[in-house]
Amino acid sequence: MRRFHLVSSLLALTLMGSQGAYAADEAGILETYADIAHAGYEDSLISARALRESIDALAAKPSDDTLAAARAAWLAARVPYQQTEAFRFGNPLVDAWEGKVNAWPLDEGLIDYVDARYGSESDENAFYTVNVIANSDISVDGQSVDATTITPEVLGALHEIGGVEANVATGYHAIEFLLWGQDLNGTGPGAGNRPASDFDTANCTGGHCDRRIQYLEAAADLLISDLEDMTGQWAEDGEARLAIIDGDPTSGLTAIMTGLGSLSYGEMAGERMKLGLLLNDPEEEHDCFSDNTHNSHYYDVLGMQNVWNGRYQRIDGSVIEGPSMADLMTERDAALADEVSQKLSDTVAAAKALVARAEAGEAYDQMIGEGNVEGNAAVQAVIDGLIAQTRSFERVIADLNLADVTIEGSDSLDNPNAVFQ
Repeated sequence: MRRFHLVSSLLALTLMGSQGAYAADEAGILETYADIAHAGYEDSLISARALRESIDALAAKPSDDTLAAARAAWLAARVPYQQTEAFRFGNPLVDAWEGKVNAWPLDEGLIDYVDARYGSESDENAFYTVNVIANSDISVDGQSVDATTITPEVLGALHEIGGVEANVATGYHAIEFLLWGQDLNGTGPGAGNRPASDFDTANCTGGHCDRRIQYLEAAADLLISDLEDMTGQWAEDGEARLAIIDGDPTSGLTAIMTGLGSLSYGEMAGERMKLGLLLNDPEEEHDCFSDNTHNSHYYDVLGMQNVWNGRYQRIDGSVIEGPSMADLMTERDAALADEVSQKLSDTVAAAKALVARAEAGEAYDQMIGEGNVEGNAAVQAVIDGLIAQTRSFERVIADLNLADVTIEGSDSLDNPNAVFQ
């Protein structure tokens, strides 16, 4: 998946004032936040291990059934992970790590064979069609990688090689591409349709089936390793947890509101949604190969609601909950607390409507297509909800006198003309 118009800006909120004393237990709020982060990443790790098992089954006996099971495991793995994105922007350690597991868009020609419509070269990316699966010795512009055996270490060396962010060699979306293949349907119906025989060494299509399996296994192993690391970061003595709970509580509340505001406004409303709607471009969908973007967006929105309410339902059905930002604001300004909760609920409802539309047969890339008035409106409703809840977040930030909060912006919202330049 390629994207050529990714422009962002920073919308800084300089909200000066003295920090007031809160009746709510700030330490408890931060503990709940860290507990939910740990549970979300642990669930993501559990789901990634299940994905790895399904890949083993695919490799052992490639068939339509084992490929479908691996795809289902990938979709299931996205459910807890997307809910963790609310922890990204407020925690530098998470933000620096995130690119290894959820980077997008990707130039898929780096990884495997592509359709002729993809093109053979790119002015921005010398590795555009390197095709690691077909080539064991990668050497471009003086940079060399020995890929005789495709290992997690090799994939780590290839990730963003040449300083190009679109050279995504690792994480969920590399695995997604390998399981589904390119989505060549534009704004028409259908996701990627890679055949199971692409993994069948006895009856190989696509060439190099043994190396395609190697890549898939290595990418899954690396994803597990990365999620083990982040789960540990939020464990009892983890660095990310201690950074939140051991310092000035104001810094912890700043991290929470930075994460909520930036994911809501610049990332979700702007870069992931409004940009695609402005361009009517099917390339502008997060889970593009699998046509899972509607769920990806929904669980991002749900993750923000989780953090605000201090409540997360785990994949085993158990619930992590405790003191929350909603509790704190209810004590300070019940009307504002209710406003934020209602805005979040409205956005969740709009995102559920996207899911229902997709489940009825219209994928997200079709919804953002030119001339699809109803589909465009359904996407815009989520964008409107995200913007509205951000405005309420700003009121919370002002009420708490959090002077260091910076909410990431997006030209797609703040300067739409720049998107077309």
